[in-house]
Amino acid sequence: MHPTNRSAMNTDYQQIINQIAQEVAPLTHQGAVADYIPALAAVKPGRFAMAVKLADGREFTTGEALAPFSIQSISKLLTLTLFIQKQGLELGDRVGVEPSGNPFNSLVQLEYEGGKPRNPFINAGALVVTDGVMSHYGDAKSLILQTARKLSSNPALDYDQAVAASEKQTGFRNAALANFMKSYGNILNPVEEVLDTYFHQCSLAMSCTDLARMFFFLANEGVDQRGEVVTSPRETKRINALMMTCGTYDAVGDFAFRVGIPAKSGVGGGIVAVIPRQMSIAVWSPTLNQQGNSVAGSRALDLFTTYTRCSVF
Repeated sequence: MHPTNRSAMNTDYQQIINQIAQEVAPLTHQGAVADYIPALAAVKPGRFAMAVKLADGREFTTGEALAPFSIQSISKLLTLTLFIQKQGLELGDRVGVEPSGNPFNSLVQLEYEGGKPRNPFINAGALVVTDGVMSHYGDAKSLILQTARKLSSNPALDYDQAVAASEKQTGFRNAALANFMKSYGNILNPVEEVLDTYFHQCSLAMSCTDLARMFFFLANEGVDQRGEVVTSPRETKRINALMMTCGTYDAVGDFAFRVGIPAKSGVGGGIVAVIPRQMSIAVWSPTLNQQGNSVAGSRALDLFTTYTRCSVF
């Protein structure tokens, strides 16, 4: 009997993800690592990990699920959560909530729209959110790290300083985005400080197990794995909606069509996804497609929703 014919309670998730790991193994060498960040260029292809955390507390892993990697743009989900905790759901005139349809680091659209980023998950929008977190909380770097440690229940998490330094050395496009928005009054703190915080948040080194635990609250109506409220159900719904419409760069339509669940990717090769009221999922494989999403990771999530018949549709 195929596992999709069983009830969710009796689904053999371990068998399913082990099977997925075998199926996507040939894809772990397709695509390319994010070589525009020198520290990421050194990551070897051929690696894969997957972690699933169910609403009932059970966890399943396969591959290198405890191996840390640079979460990159997945960190935008964490800073957006911190921003919403202070700002509320209305992001105001500073950042929109629409898909961009352009690459995540595009300058063209930002100029056309007067320094207001389309959404919080493209780089320009994430810089505005980071700036907002700095304004609301002060020492944002410490807060981001401590929040990641708390939500993942991993006190050993830390920034990868080599990655942060590498991004700073080559982050000219991000500097251009921040300075351009500063000219429109949409960056309130000193640009160099915003960039430093942003490069550090992207350098967070986490494993798939860490990520599935950290963002479990998005699958659990805002309540984390410790039973503490992180966001309200309404805020959680909105964050998940933004992931569905903006979370995988300019491939969101194809990703929704094939996978069918909210997700946020990063150029470190990680993707975190949620099925509301059911589970959080994290995958990692460092080689990327042209849109900056993990080739094997995207396919793994496609297979997972197919085999389990779990999606939001």
